[in-house]
Amino acid sequence: MDLTFMIPLSGGLTAGVIVYLTLYVFKADAGDEKMQEIAAAIRQGAMAFLRRQYSTIAMLSIVVAVILGLITKEGWHTSLSFILGAACSALSGFIGMYVSVNANLRTASAARNSLNAALQMSFRGGAVTGLAVTALSLLGVAGLFYGFGGFTHPKEAPLLIVGFGFGASFVALFAQLGGGIYTKAADVGADLVGKVEAGIPEDDARNPAVVADLVGDNVGDCAGRGADLFESTAAENIGAMILGIALYPAFGVNGILFPLVARAFGLLASVAGIFFVKTREEKDPMGALNFGYAITTILAIISMYFVTDQMINVNGSGLYFFGCALVGVVTSYLFVLVTQYYTDWSYRPVKEIAHSCKTGPATTIITGFAVGLESTVLPVIIISAAVLVSHYLGVLSGLEGGGVYGTAVATMGMLSTCAFILAMDTFGPITDNAGGIAEMSSQPEHVRNRTDLLDGCGNTTKAITKGYAIGSAALATFLLFSAYLDEVQILDKAFNRVVDIGKPEVFIGGFLGAMLVYLFTSTAIKAVGKTAEVVIEEVRRQFREIKGIMEGTAKPDYATCVDLVTKGALKAMVLPGVLVVAVPIIVGVILKAEAAAAFLMVATMTGVLMALLLNNGGGAWDNAKKYIELGSFGGKGSEAHKASVVGDTVGDPFKDTAGPSIHVLIKLLSTITLVLASLFV
Repeated sequence: MDLTFMIPLSGGLTAGVIVYLTLYVFKADAGDEKMQEIAAAIRQGAMAFLRRQYSTIAMLSIVVAVILGLITKEGWHTSLSFILGAACSALSGFIGMYVSVNANLRTASAARNSLNAALQMSFRGGAVTGLAVTALSLLGVAGLFYGFGGFTHPKEAPLLIVGFGFGASFVALFAQLGGGIYTKAADVGADLVGKVEAGIPEDDARNPAVVADLVGDNVGDCAGRGADLFESTAAENIGAMILGIALYPAFGVNGILFPLVARAFGLLASVAGIFFVKTREEKDPMGALNFGYAITTILAIISMYFVTDQMINVNGSGLYFFGCALVGVVTSYLFVLVTQYYTDWSYRPVKEIAHSCKTGPATTIITGFAVGLESTVLPVIIISAAVLVSHYLGVLSGLEGGGVYGTAVATMGMLSTCAFILAMDTFGPITDNAGGIAEMSSQPEHVRNRTDLLDGCGNTTKAITKGYAIGSAALATFLLFSAYLDEVQILDKAFNRVVDIGKPEVFIGGFLGAMLVYLFTSTAIKAVGKTAEVVIEEVRRQFREIKGIMEGTAKPDYATCVDLVTKGALKAMVLPGVLVVAVPIIVGVILKAEAAAAFLMVATMTGVLMALLLNNGGGAWDNAKKYIELGSFGGKGSEAHKASVVGDTVGDPFKDTAGPSIHVLIKLLSTITLVLASLFV
């Protein structure tokens, strides 16, 4: 059955829902004059950063596009795909941030009425990002496929659009990295001087860095993550389409277009799930989000059965591939549960960290780091089981190439709920900003209590999204690795898809892949530290020189802090970004294709483990602080609270800068090697 009509239909219906949700946000009450003044400062700072960041990225992208046109065998096809991928990735980030910097104010205002009103406002604001990113990815890949001859040459067209994934990855890395450096440098500077040295509350209007901190939530967690997950969906769609070429004799064009149709149905499942999110005053909002996610998952499973049966069912193979899709959906759900277990204050790991805060910062850091290390175990087991089961289900289909295609179908299953997951992620920074606006505008305690509850829930959802992104990156890199081996085999008939780690150059390639992950992590974390030092000195200067700040009779200079962090973040993002692009090219050109394969494989394994450690450890430290702030172990102002602030500060560059950037790194390495395979042979 031809289901390709669902691609434009799903995109059009989603566009309508995006318009509805945007109007829902913008028509809502915008609060009092003080709230609007604070929100305007956040919005102006965020837009100024994004303009300067995207100008830098645009110049780098043009240079790379020209080089690709000159050195790749696809020439201008690769260049055009790269530019379009980069542009769509940037647009995804812009949409995410633009809506979030308007939803934060309305969420703070809605919190004056009820918890449910604030929850729906923040989540529907986040849903605009989730739906826009996924729809743009779907329509962008489909448009290029048909634009490059998909109607007449369906087997050649996927190879011409690989540059789209590379462009998306390229922008996502810089957007995530630059935004992550910004948000954490501002956060660390604000916390260490404000909370620890001056003893004033979080988001206190007297803190000169507090607006920069709130701006950072948007440029890192909204713009950065929007570009990031756009890149995820685009690269994984293209990788699966390339693998579908091998099954063309069995499925025809359906094997190539299956990933896009599956994504279209998943998008509609997410739309339905979004409208099931609601709560009551006495309930935990996380339960409402989990319920909406469960609805989305059930609908995704039903739609995957229908799509596999109608599009890739030859002699009963559809049932095996549905099993692969089910593996992907279950993997996604398990990643959400495991990440929630390690980062939610309701469970043992976070409570252990909170308890260790009673004896000071040193035990806080030791316990949190141990929790981060422990958190890598279950995800690795889950990913390994998913790859193994989906591969062998594909083999059981009886089709040549069915094993690798089975892992591609599993990846599509995992990404079927992507729009809802991204909505939960963007919900986090919106609620964080709402809490800051409520605090700075001196709202009543019950309003701040509601925003605190949503903010704690948002910390968990942000951690969940990072875990989900890592899991999807691991599965996707396996299929992109297979696509790379296929491409090399096409270019070099003597290559037999075997990577011999016993060869010196291959061993060295793998070693360099592991090294790059550590070096990249180091440069990202150091960038936060260096930029935070500038912020700390500026905040101390203002406290010292501007008389009346602490008494509330003089206003801090917020704009200077915003400008300093912007300059520092944009300068610091260049070196790690260039490293990621340059090192795999050097390895491939000097050590050749087999060494590049080892480089990609080992970098993926090392990167997944490092990202899990950083994301979960940082998220656990953050929520241990929130757990204490809600009244445990002495509450705010206690010695345990001071220790938790230090732990949270250490975890900030872990979870919001280096950690989420690493899984972008993994997929960027995959797309670089795929695009430049002809240079490595």
